Amino acid sequence: MNLGNNICFLRKKKKLTQEQFSELMEVTRQTVSRWETDEVVPELDRLSQMCSIFACSLDDLVRKDLTSKEEVYSPVEIKKLPAFRMARYVMISPSPEQDVINYMMAWGKTSGLLAACPDAKLLGWDFPFVSQEQQMRFGLHGYVAAYVLPDGFETNCPGVEYATNSEAEYAVITVTDPHARSFERIPGGYQRIMEYLQAGSFKEKFPENIIPCFEYEYDKDGIHYIDIFIYTDSVVRGK
Repeated sequence: MNLGNNICFLRKKKKLTQEQFSELMEVTRQTVSRWETDEVVPELDRLSQMCSIFACSLDDLVRKDLTSKEEVYSPVEIKKLPAFRMARYVMISPSPEQDVINYMMAWGKTSGLLAACPDAKLLGWDFPFVSQEQQMRFGLHGYVAAYVLPDGFETNCPGVEYATNSEAEYAVITVTDPHARSFERIPGGYQRIMEYLQAGSFKEKFPENIIPCFEYEYDKDGIHYIDIFIYTDSVVRGK
């Protein structure tokens, strides 16, 4: 049964002792202990109260193993990334992510980049300048893919925009096997970074020479990962 483990896990995540949690729930510490060891199942009104405190759904609290999610995400770290050159391209289509990745991989071969640096990093991020009409009527979305150009590599191969991302501080999280549940795990990574930064939203304006957020996918030891980067000064804090 997951309920007791979930209660214990969420309590600790909120940095509450059993005594503090018992005061919030208006029960004894012993009752909390019995809940967490599955000796006693809380009544429905108590479960609803917990959901309010933990900001989770009743179904998640009772049915899911919330502790397993911790293995999916690394701790959030703050990293200062040095400036880097990149070759980038944007596409607006019903499936822009795969379309532009395929385009950039072909460019990587044509330009000689992948011959000179087979492990060149391919970054990606959403392109926000797509009108609501394009999205709603035609199902169009935008995505940018960019190869990081290694030091010493020079090319004039057309078909991309060459740009430089300035040195900047990013909050970074690693998500394990992100596409096992893409619509849960990847947004969950962004949410954890925003919580870490105590931020509620992104700023409307930010420096043109700094990518506000991007993703980098890779394989290691047979496992797929995605690193999510959010520029620490691109968010509105304290919301």
